Order: sequence, then structure tokens, then C-alpha cells
Amino acid sequence: MIHNLSNSNSLVSNWLYELRDTAIQEDRLRFRKNIERIGEVAAYEISKLLPYKQIVAQTPMGDAPCFVLEQQPVLASILRAGLPLYQGLLNFFDQADCAFIGAYRKHSTMDDTSFQIFQQYITSPDLSGRPLILADSMLATGSSVRLGLDSMLENEEPSQVHVVTVIACSEGIEMLQRHYPDIHIWAGAIDDELTAKGYIVPGLGDAGDLCFGLKKQR
Repeated sequence: MIHNLSNSNSLVSNWLYELRDTAIQEDRLRFRKNIERIGEVAAYEISKLLPYKQIVAQTPMGDAPCFVLEQQPVLASILRAGLPLYQGLLNFFDQADCAFIGAYRKHSTMDDTSFQIFQQYITSPDLSGRPLILADSMLATGSSVRLGLDSMLENEEPSQVHVVTVIACSEGIEMLQRHYPDIHIWAGAIDDELTAKGYIVPGLGDAGDLCFGLKKQR
């Protein structure tokens, strides 16, 4: 269940161009906004797969049958690069409960091509029977997303699991599918190459740094 949002021409393709282009991506506000927009498009598409119930709205002129979400989803974000994408999802699912995961890569001082994923923080509401939507701007190896899902789903059974990303690598998608066969992955674009350091090619660079500035390596 892979959903590539740029399979057909739309504004997503235009935003991806601006995100990838090294001259345009220097505009940090524009960069974050384009990621947020992709999150909004993904939220709209995901909303088509969620269950609805019928209720009656009382208008000044009478009763109007309406359909509303049967249950609000839980939106999760991996800090920090996932925040603009998460905000796009929250703009549409504005009554959702939210979860946050603090995870980061730590590269080896002996070998710059090897790294470990450390997760230091997670907070989440009850996921039982609810749709879970996890945002992470780049899905490279998939290790951060898998670690976050493993922690969140250890004793929980959401009704659906969706992962939303701006750019995904085929390798990361395949890894997540092996561990979570029923997962939905929504990507603005899918690239096939991954460097030895675990960066997507052509990708767009370090999404967290482009959104929020360079970080000190610890």
C-alpha cells in the first residue's frame, strides 16, 4: 500500500521542485511551507480511507444529514524534521490527538558511514482501535520510523497505520513493509538510491537542517 503523490501531475510536483532546488530551498520559510502543504495533501487523501458515521445537523432551515469522522486519528511526528509535515496534517485533522517521538542518528566516530538510531523520548495517547498517522519528512533507511512504530505499537492495536513522508527511498519502504505488511506509506516522491551514510539520492539534503538550521553533532 504505497501511495506516491507525484505519480500524476499536481501542485505536489511543483512544491517538490522547490524543495529539491538548492537555490530555492535556501528560503527557510518557503521550505517549511512546502513541506506543510504536502502534509495537507496527504491528510486529504488519507481522510478518504477513514471510517465515517452519519449525523444530523440542525440548520436554520431544517435537518441536514452529514457524514463526519467516526473517530479522530492520532497524529505522530518524529522530531525535529517531521514538524512541518505534522503541521500540515494537523491543519486538516484539527481535532486529532497527538504523539511525539524524539529520535536521532548518531554516527560512529570511527566510521562515518555507520550510525545508530537513538530514541530518547516518546509520548502518545491511547492508540487502541484508532487510525495512527506518523510524519517524518525523509524516509531513508526507515530505521527511525520503525523504531518509533515498534515503541508505539508494542501493546497497542490501531485500526490503521499511515506513514507520511516528503521523499522516501525504496530501501526504507521495503524494510517497513517487511515488518508492517499492512502499513500505508504516503510519499511526495520516491527515490531509489541511498548513500553509504544513509542519505537519499537525489533527495533534497538534510530536511531538519533546511527547516531549522544546522545542528551541533553530539
